[in-house]
Amino acid sequence: MIVMKFGGTSVEDAAAIRRLVSIVRREMSRCPLVVVSAMGKTTNRLLACAQLAAGGRREDAHNELAAIASYHFKAAKELASSNDLCALSASLELRFDELRSCLNEIVAAGNVTPPLSDAVAANGELLSSLIVDAALRADGINSKWTDVRPMMRTSNAFTRARVEFETATPQLLAAFGPILADAVVPVTQGFIGSAADGATTTIGRGGSDYSAAIIGAALDAEEIEIWTDVDGIMTTDPQLVPEAAKVSLISFAEAAELAYFGAKVLHPSTLLPAMAKDIPVSVRNSRRPELTGTRIVRTAPLSHALVRAIAFKRGITIVNVTSDRMLMAYGFLSRLFEVFDRHQTAVDMVSTSEVSVSVTLDDTQRLAGIIEELKELGEVSVERDQALICLVGEQLKFTPGVAARIFSSIEGVNVSMISHGASAINVSFIVSGDQVEEAVRALHREFFHEGHEGYEADQAPGVLRVLSGSS
Repeated sequence: MIVMKFGGTSVEDAAAIRRLVSIVRREMSRCPLVVVSAMGKTTNRLLACAQLAAGGRREDAHNELAAIASYHFKAAKELASSNDLCALSASLELRFDELRSCLNEIVAAGNVTPPLSDAVAANGELLSSLIVDAALRADGINSKWTDVRPMMRTSNAFTRARVEFETATPQLLAAFGPILADAVVPVTQGFIGSAADGATTTIGRGGSDYSAAIIGAALDAEEIEIWTDVDGIMTTDPQLVPEAAKVSLISFAEAAELAYFGAKVLHPSTLLPAMAKDIPVSVRNSRRPELTGTRIVRTAPLSHALVRAIAFKRGITIVNVTSDRMLMAYGFLSRLFEVFDRHQTAVDMVSTSEVSVSVTLDDTQRLAGIIEELKELGEVSVERDQALICLVGEQLKFTPGVAARIFSSIEGVNVSMISHGASAINVSFIVSGDQVEEAVRALHREFFHEGHEGYEADQAPGVLRVLSGSS
């Protein structure tokens, strides 16, 4: 069996869902299980309703919710069969009744508590999956809508709950296994789960991909397909570099690094369950399903290109701690990182000298508390609006002259931190946020260009792809 996860742009309206139906139909021989995100920007719109309610703007919140409801009912009427439409409309109305109740609770509370935030946000996937299920059945595909929340057991850390695999894995297998055995297509949700007491939770923005991988691993899937609105993993962001090319084949390790360091195609956690079970992951374009996309496997053949791809993250903050107590001392770094641990804040890069430590963060929600504690260890300074650039490739650590090529190509850009050698497959560094575009374009020109060894024309005119393996 295969898991087919469709993102928000792949279910954004009736036309997109019809494409989804045709894609699923082509894969019926492989026993597909369908996982969907919310339609388009529905999750953002639902959370905006919650914020309006928290601000006491009850009428505005309910008016926006009515617009969201109209959007979903319109798609339902276009996609459901006449036999199903009444039941589907009733199911959708139940979800909107629950949302109205949540908004009223938020108005009364005067703020959006984490449990209420999750209760609101989860409806995006619940609504879209109901409509997708009806669309599949209208096309003659035997499908079954399944609420994933009872099986996807998580902690009660609302808005970023942790999946409890020891409970979730057997429950997912027990729920979906019999449906698939009956040659029925399960239709379920990404992003959402439930705590032990049954309260609805979410596993963080972008968690729909992660959910699909968890389900695929629980069911020992043959493959996990991530359907989105791009042709696959690209050599860099094509919105920044239009000539960016598709990477046809890439290793789990390379793809995981790219996802963590800013590539937007995959959620950073997506690949972990697939890696554990050695399940290939494909990234494909639902608007151009004839293209093969990018295939992610445990070990990819060496590419002709030294660099497989370039990722970047904006909004990086550097925290510098300087203290004479570091000199010839042990235990200092342990105490420093305990501060970040207590504040549940991840660090991306670390640079040290004899008397100073610099770390980078992309989550600054708890920065004020972190700084107060770090002041007990030394002098603290903060640099905001930085950007992290990461070049990924299997041979970066072992290729002489690679650092010279990287930094000579961006000689006009100031680099404030460098990490090279900590990972065998990436070189990362920090630049000012207003120079990231200039730096990425220069790096892409240096390592990727038309006619570059390792490239050839793809199936679509004007598109290049990065070949992996020898010719």
